[in-house]
Order: sequence, then structure tokens, then C-alpha cells
Amino acid sequence: MDPVTLTSERLLLRTVGPHDTDAVYDAVQDPDIQRWTTIPSPYLPEHATAFTEQMVPDGWVDCSMFTFGVFLPISGELAGMLAITMRSLGVGEIGFWATKEHRGNGYITEAAVTASRWAFTQLAIDRVEWRAEVGNTGSRAVAERAGFTIEGTLRSGINNKGVRRDCWIGSLLPSDLGLPSTAPYLPAPRQD
Repeated sequence: MDPVTLTSERLLLRTVGPHDTDAVYDAVQDPDIQRWTTIPSPYLPEHATAFTEQMVPDGWVDCSMFTFGVFLPISGELAGMLAITMRSLGVGEIGFWATKEHRGNGYITEAAVTASRWAFTQLAIDRVEWRAEVGNTGSRAVAERAGFTIEGTLRSGINNKGVRRDCWIGSLLPSDLGLPSTAPYLPAPRQD
């Protein structure tokens, strides 16, 4: 699949390439991004080059990972990154981070809703999962504001730099955004 560009009220979501390598590298020097994500730490220039020149384009080509840089359209400034990685038939997992200077503005929440809506309508995804290490309250707040239902905690659910850690898991369904599913959904009966 060729990369697509998405727009929202305040953002431009587009693929990143070699011209974005320095901005990605600079942003990821933030200790919070290195702590809470599975990116290499320390994050070296060659990691940013491999990401923008190989990982991102390859993910689009083989339809395994759809990565978007989250940009402010007027300034062209990088506000964050977001990706939807295919996990199984009809299921994608969303991951994201925000640059330090753009946290707290709702940009990543807006980007998550925009990308999820695109995945539901263009990729035949019926479930977007979100996972974050227990304690990553910023990521959880973004997921909840985007409409994800927090489903619980997975013991040893994330491997972050060689250490198994518990993680929260949540999901967003097409119906949460007022969209139809590609497959029928039969929820379990409520048990009170």
C-alpha cells in the first residue's frame, strides 16, 4: 500500500522519510519517550535513520505497520508519532508518543481518533488495541480521551528492553466512533 496523508482539525498525519530523520532523532532524546516506549535506549542517529528510511516505508509496502508523523500544518513541526501495527486478521495495535513541547494539547488524542477512523474505514480493521506499561498514565489518558475502553491488565504483557512488564490493554471498536464493523459483533451478555 502506498502511504496516505490524513488531516484533522489541527493536524497533518503523514509518513516520515529521510527529511524527518533529524526531527525524529531530536524528539526521541526525551527520557520519557525512551522510558515508556520499546525504542532503543540510548537512541542513536542510526536508529532514527533506520526508522525513517527502512522501517516506516517497509511497513507501508507490506501492510504490516502504518506509521504517521503527527505534524502541525502551519509550522511543519513534529508533534509526535503514531503507528497502527497489524496483529491479526481485523486487529491493529496503536502506539504513539508526543514530543515534550507538544504534550497536553490533545494532539495525540486527535491523531489517534483520526488514524483509527481511517483504519476502520480503509483497512477493514474491526478492533484497534492499545497497550501501555502499567504506570504510563499519559498514554492511558490519551487512550481514554480517544474513546478506548480499558479492558484490564496483562501480566508480563510487554517486553521493554529485555524486561517483561505488566501492561494495561484497551480497545476501540468502529461502533465507538459511530462506524459499522466489517464483521458482525456479538458482545457477551452482561453478568451483574
